[in-house]
This record gives sequence, structure tokens and C-alpha cells, in this order.
Amino acid sequence: MRAAAVASALLCAACAADPPGVERTGRIGAAESLRSGSDAGFARATEVRPFVFPDDHGVHPEYRTEWWYFTGNLGAADGSAFGFQWTVFRHALEAKTPQRASRWGSRDVWFAHFAVGDERRGRFHAFERFERGALGLAGARARPFAAWVGDWRAQSRSDATMFPLRLVAERDGVAIDLELETEKPFVPQGDDGLSQKGPEPGNASYYYSATRLTATGTVTVDSTTHTVDGSAWLDREWSTSALSEGQLGWDWFSIQLDDGRDLMFFRIRQEDGAEPFATGSRVDEKGDVLRLGPGDVRYTPGRRWASPRSGSEYPVEWRLRIESLDLELEVWPLLDDSEMDLSVRYWEGAIRVRGSDAGGAVSGVGFLEMTGY
Repeated sequence: MRAAAVASALLCAACAADPPGVERTGRIGAAESLRSGSDAGFARATEVRPFVFPDDHGVHPEYRTEWWYFTGNLGAADGSAFGFQWTVFRHALEAKTPQRASRWGSRDVWFAHFAVGDERRGRFHAFERFERGALGLAGARARPFAAWVGDWRAQSRSDATMFPLRLVAERDGVAIDLELETEKPFVPQGDDGLSQKGPEPGNASYYYSATRLTATGTVTVDSTTHTVDGSAWLDREWSTSALSEGQLGWDWFSIQLDDGRDLMFFRIRQEDGAEPFATGSRVDEKGDVLRLGPGDVRYTPGRRWASPRSGSEYPVEWRLRIESLDLELEVWPLLDDSEMDLSVRYWEGAIRVRGSDAGGAVSGVGFLEMTGY
């Protein structure tokens, strides 16, 4: 589960009234925003379907919402450490494309989130942009792959494959310019790509990941540019879904261990404390996948951080136990203050990981997303 909440109809109705290119802030909780908007007329994710590449890197207009979600951990030669998020979202305001004479007309709102966490300076920079899906202002395509909102852009260098690609964004003296290349095949998440989020038929997404990307390039903060390298992760989802009654929010982890294993798991928190919609995967160094289901990961939240802006308290430290892998992990943030306090509010930031399994000590990096706190 990623930040599907930022694609709520409530938010987009407000965005649609703004001029093209507007960048604004607000205070809508991520989980609550998923409870608005009509799904009438849109397709639903109800059964497993094969992924077809590169076509599925492009737009799926029959579904209400989709996103291209890049996160990563980067380091510079002087020891500086950075986390980054770059995400493009598409949200359809209605199922059918209305007939309009104006070339500005569009049923789709596109928006993007861009963030850089700077450990040395102890600062977290987060920005957003909105555009309508008209006149090339924002969009996505499969061949060659590209996704963009204004000049925040992911662009493949090949017609046939997504990677290698260039990822760029800039705002107020903060920028990334990265080259990403994949080390492993794409991983279908959930049930062979169908990721169930609630008990209702169709309350699911089609979901795949690139779990281990090499990243090289530059990060600019406070107008100072750093040459960096590191690792990144892509999550790709499309759906027409919402939180079910009694679901409060979710916790999502991506972890890249130094031994080459990658882990993804999320749980949707429910009022009754049950976790029937908790799933994930382990991808080994060769790319082989082990599915993780409800009950396979034990989540123990630890130290909490209180946002001075929203008042929300997020558990920024965790202990995670995966019995089937004899793996126990401790997780802590690069920066406590990694709250995306934008039109939709959620916590999303780089993490550090250490722990042990039957083979001894393990360590790594990753990303954590939390909503509904």
C-alpha cells in the first residue's frame, strides 16, 4: 500500500480549481482522504492479470488512480547522507472523458511529490506540484517511458525498457538529477500482482516493484550540489479502491539489506486490532521471490515523534520479526521529521536498519511510510 490517499476525489476537486502549475499546501489526513470520491464507472482490480512490459509502465485510464513512486538512499564522498522521494500521481475526476472545446479540458488531475532529507543539516524538504492532464503539462507514456508533472520528470533512455532512466526535480534550491539502473527483474507484489487492500471485491491494486536500483548523480540542497551514489526503489500501482470501514491507515516498509536481499511489507491497521490485509515479499540476491502473508511479520512500534505542525505522533522506531526467515530487525529514521505536510499529510522518510538472522548480523537501508496517525 502506498500513498494512494493523495489521489482522493476531495483533494483533486480542490486542485482542479487552481491555475496550471500552482503549488500549494493544506492539511488533509492521508487515510481520511481515501474515504471520498465516487468509483462509479471505473474498472476494478478483481483478478490476477499478467503484467505486460513496457506497456504497463504507461497509463491505465480505465482505473481511477495510479502512481509511479521512487524512493532512495544516497551518500556523498564527504559522508553526507540523503533520502529522496519522487512520485507522480494521476487521478481521474470522472470515468468518462467529457467533450470539451477547449484544449485545456481534461478529466485527469496530475500531481507530484518531491522530498529530500538531509541528515547532516537535519533538514527535510518537501514540495508538491499540480497540473491538469492537457497540453503536455503532465502525463505518462510507456514508449519510451516517461512520467512528468511540469519539469519534474522520469525519462527512460530506451523504447523497450524502463531502465536506465533519468530522474529530475528542482524547487527552491533543492534538486535531484539521478541516473537509475535496475539490478533485478520487476517483482509482482501480493497475489502475483494483485494486492488486496480490503474485504470488498475490487478493493485492490495491481502492484509491481523494482526493488533494487543503483542510483548515481547529484543532490542539491541550499544551492550546494553534491555528487552522490546509492540505491533506490520503484513502486508502481493502479487501482480504483478505498479504505474499508474500520480501517485506520497503514505502515509500509521497503528494506534493502547489504547482503543483497530486499524486503517489502505493509499492514493496514484496523480498529479491532486485526491485520488480515498485511502482505509483503522477500527478494533474494538472485531475484527469487518469497511471499509474505498476514501474520508473517510481527510489528512492534517503539519511540514516537510528535509533529510540531500537525500534532500527529508517528512511531519512528520499530522492531520487526519475520519468523519464517529467522530475521529480526531494528528500524530508525534518517530524520525524525520526515512528515510530508502537504495537501495530504503523511510520514515518509529514509530509514536505517540493523538486526540478525541465522547467518549473523545484518544491516541495510530503506524507506518507511505511515498514515492514519
